[in-house]
Amino acid sequence: MKGRKRHVVVDTLGLILALVITPANVQDRDGAVPALRDMNRVFPTVSKVWVDGAYNGAPIDELRTTTGLDIEMVKRTDDMKGFVVVPKRWIVERTNGWFGKYRLLSKEYERTLESSKADVLHAMSMLMLRRLTTPPDARKERR
Repeated sequence: MKGRKRHVVVDTLGLILALVITPANVQDRDGAVPALRDMNRVFPTVSKVWVDGAYNGAPIDELRTTTGLDIEMVKRTDDMKGFVVVPKRWIVERTNGWFGKYRLLSKEYERTLESSKADVLHAMSMLMLRRLTTPPDARKERR
């Protein structure tokens, strides 16, 4: 996506808990801080968070102490060659893959960050509604 970054916090099912969209020049860890703060404010019972290796440094350490979140970094080890599914990281990657089904999210058409956020939340709402209204057997047939 040109010019924007999506900082998504998801639960273990891949459903969005918090979303912050920033300009592309914002560091990953700097975009994660408001996303994790929003998640902690709305879902105060969440105590453990798995993050990518890019989410480290002083802002994350400060967030750890102020919110009490147990932030664990999931990194690839040096002995992993080629493509390897990294535990826990695939959950958010799967969510990003679901967004690939929505043409609206394939390119950045919106002028404002708020409109971009609304598009992502709209796509997630459609995905959740489809799961609620379609019987499990019918979903298997569509695959």
